[in-house]
Amino acid sequence: MRAPKLLAVASAIDLDFRYGCTPAWWQLWKGMYEAGVDLVVTPYRGRPVESPWWRVAPNPTYREGESYQALRSGLARLKGDRYLRRAESDPEDGALDRLTRETIRRVVTPRWRRHLEKLVELERPDAVVVFTVPMAHLGGIPTFLRERFGVPVVFYDGDVPMSLPEYGGMDTGFNPYHGAEPAEYDLLLSNSEGGIPRLLELGARRAEPLFWAADPEFFSPQPVEKDVDVFFYGYGDKFRRDWMRDLVGEPSRLAPELDIGLGGLDFQGDTGGARLLGDVPFNVFARAISAARVNLNITRRPHATVPASSTARPFELASSGAAIVSNPHAGIERWFEPGRELVIVEGAEEAAAVYRELVSDPAQAEGLGRRARERVLDEHTYGHRARRLLELVGLGAGVTV
Repeated sequence: MRAPKLLAVASAIDLDFRYGCTPAWWQLWKGMYEAGVDLVVTPYRGRPVESPWWRVAPNPTYREGESYQALRSGLARLKGDRYLRRAESDPEDGALDRLTRETIRRVVTPRWRRHLEKLVELERPDAVVVFTVPMAHLGGIPTFLRERFGVPVVFYDGDVPMSLPEYGGMDTGFNPYHGAEPAEYDLLLSNSEGGIPRLLELGARRAEPLFWAADPEFFSPQPVEKDVDVFFYGYGDKFRRDWMRDLVGEPSRLAPELDIGLGGLDFQGDTGGARLLGDVPFNVFARAISAARVNLNITRRPHATVPASSTARPFELASSGAAIVSNPHAGIERWFEPGRELVIVEGAEEAAAVYRELVSDPAQAEGLGRRARERVLDEHTYGHRARRLLELVGLGAGVTV
């Protein structure tokens, strides 16, 4: 038996791009290394970033990707905004979207086909795993690799249901399934159990859930002073503006004695009297969590309503030993026990009352956090997820030489 080797095609490796999935990819790839995987990662956006846990290959279309992003940013500035925003339901597949896909099909896709052909020929991986790269941008490549090398090709979509055509993904990227052919892939992995039927409807031959998790070495309770009562961190309030109002804006008025801190960027709605803390670098995120008496999990509407659609945040908070208060999230009991490992609130008045209770009773808050971390250690580390990924790809017992 030898160690399994995987070739990963990643949306990005560089954390500076602020893609929500990238920190999770780092933790999963570390978990794969700890499970004995020889991992090679090639980025679709940005430059390759070395680490102790994986090797890298170049990005063959680095200049094209950065030029396109500069164009999008320029168009957004002309509109007086940070992003080119899409509607929150059934976003239009506009002329710019279609032109972009056709340009990518003619210019970018052939380069990636040649790049991956050379990489697979050189590395001879046991499988290729694509991590949330826009599926249409690699059109035809999975079929080519399978026929040329006999290697299975897997797609891991970490943004279901946000990535589905009816939602269109985040404003920072593409509408992932327009022009795509999910049937090209041997397996489609999804962060959402409830999204599996829709992925099959879109053409996936086989789809399986693989939930988010946390690295308990990075996300661990930190020895810092508590300097904020209630803390939320996230990028933007698209699909969660109502819950931002009910868990941040309105409670800041109902309980003005509480210090509510809001980290992140691009909040367009009601944040009330919350202190705006700006960006929190990833390397101090666990410390920021530990510095709060209460941490909020405010899940966007698509994830909150499609059952068992995991996001990274509850696992990160739980692994850090945080006292978590969350908006309702269908299927969250799949991972954590409400009332014992976190608290679910239904509205602003209940949220303010729960904040007051937990802030005034540190032992109760500490107990919630301790039990949540124990649950992560038992079931929800990236070591668990890495082993599950290998099982789903058929490499769980290593590779026979």
